[in-house]
Amino acid sequence: MKDASWDDLQLFFYVATGGGLSAAAASTGLSAPTIGRRMLALERVTGRSLFSRGPTGYLLAKDGQELLDRVRLMQEAARAISDWRGEVLTLPIVSTAADSWTSRFIADHLASVWTPKDSFRMCYKTCDASVDFTYREAHIAIRHSRPESGNVAIRRSVKVAHAVYQSAGYDETNCNWISLGTDTATTPADKWTFEQPDYWITSWTTTPHMLFYLIRGGAGRGVLPCFIGDQERALIRAGPVIDDLTYEMWIVAHDDERQRPEVRIVIDRLAALFADHEDLFAGQRPSV
Repeated sequence: MKDASWDDLQLFFYVATGGGLSAAAASTGLSAPTIGRRMLALERVTGRSLFSRGPTGYLLAKDGQELLDRVRLMQEAARAISDWRGEVLTLPIVSTAADSWTSRFIADHLASVWTPKDSFRMCYKTCDASVDFTYREAHIAIRHSRPESGNVAIRRSVKVAHAVYQSAGYDETNCNWISLGTDTATTPADKWTFEQPDYWITSWTTTPHMLFYLIRGGAGRGVLPCFIGDQERALIRAGPVIDDLTYEMWIVAHDDERQRPEVRIVIDRLAALFADHEDLFAGQRPSV
């Protein structure tokens, strides 16, 4: 039985319940000779005589009846799996868009935003550029500035501070700096290092996450959000908060989408998550 395919077992079901090849052909669209050959092959695979063939059609033999009972159980299990999968696919989706650093923070505190018990699915988009709500690129966006226009609902969140960080074991005489490349830097914090006239940049990268790992690895100093740098035990601040880089975070949603219950739930949870870590975002208390 282990080599009997599910397709052949389903075809067997049509022959067994329809009383012959013609009925099975009408149900499946296959030709009667093709079905007959596949039933012979199924009997060879199972090593059992499944039918008593006669002028009135295909009658089930004893082994055929036992197989039919088992196929019915398999069909019920398959339907249950299909229904279970269908329930997931019908759940509504909430998509969020945030920069690389905020996306990482949300992932680290995911239970505060979504759990498997929620009756909706989530899509997490990492987007360091702005989000176009006109084309529903996301239902909720975490922004660095207050939107000046658009059919959006906004909620002021926390202040986000930045500072220079270095590896805890970093040699203080080392003057190397790390930065995002000029072709990928988008925010003032991204650009700050290479805009300093006397900083010796010996390494640069194209992604914020790699910037973090290079700083932690000891390649040089670099700018990070305090809510990222202060949570990493392998990093220490190499200077005070850079006031010019502090910005207010805004939670933004398309005005139509925010009426959806699941979107409102995620907005409220994000707002609560950020508020619970307000001091960390503001760089007021380094975590140890």
